[in-house]
Amino acid sequence: MAEEDSQASSPQPEPTGEASAAPLVEAGAVSSWLTENGFDHRLMPRDHLGIEIITVEPQFLIPICTALYAYGFNYLQCQGAYDDGPGKELVSFYHLVKLDDNIDNPEEVRVKVFLPRGNPRVPSVYWIWKAADWQERESYDMYGILYEGHPNLKRLLMPEDWVGWPLRKDYISPDFYELQDAY
Repeated sequence: MAEEDSQASSPQPEPTGEASAAPLVEAGAVSSWLTENGFDHRLMPRDHLGIEIITVEPQFLIPICTALYAYGFNYLQCQGAYDDGPGKELVSFYHLVKLDDNIDNPEEVRVKVFLPRGNPRVPSVYWIWKAADWQERESYDMYGILYEGHPNLKRLLMPEDWVGWPLRKDYISPDFYELQDAY
């Protein structure tokens, strides 16, 4: 009897491989809707606020963002970029919110596009959300991400003749830069 109990309580062999190392990410409402409608994307773990995060390839950004706009995500709360580190990818991200009258908890989603450091190009979402105008210009100015189709993609914070992208982690600051007087 004791022998049967020890066999019943003995641990089962642990699964090995990549699947056991990475926790499964549960698809949220937005990801499920995108999948049902045939939009190619990947899931990331939710952020600290529980907001769903999806990643898309640059060539699928406009179709997916257009679909999300039609789904009701009518407000681009934030667009920005960050650098994953020297030699790694640059990331352009979009925080979308579904706003409506008298809504207490609006639905939110974050969309991320990972871009190669050597040629960071992504279509502009300016034509979907006009709020992307200066936000994409700032990401271009600080990280060098080219937002193709943007109507006025030029430096926003740095002088026009500035060389390099100051917020990239591999950026080397110039020893001296002479500013011209505005007179």
